[in-house]
Amino acid sequence: MTPWYYDDGLCWVADCEVCDTPMVVWRNHGAAPPDGDVETMIGHLRRVATDLFGEDGFSVDRVMRQIPDHFHAHARDRDWWSRRFRAVPPVAP
Repeated sequence: MTPWYYDDGLCWVADCEVCDTPMVVWRNHGAAPPDGDVETMIGHLRRVATDLFGEDGFSVDRVMRQIPDHFHAHARDRDWWSRRFRAVPPVAP
């Protein structure tokens, strides 16, 4: 379970389970939503990311690496990559 920040009929914004950054996901399936829908979805993502990281504390990454056939985008804070390695769970004895 990850935090959810926004949800409507067009999209939702929640933390990505893989990279632990906010991501917006289009509710319709496909890789190329209409431009107006993309602008709206990125706007929702930017609002969430601004609340979390500050006005200039993130960048929007629209490269759909692991799921190339379903539109989504991530808001990556400056420390997201190194944070992934600091959160390694302890090894059991």
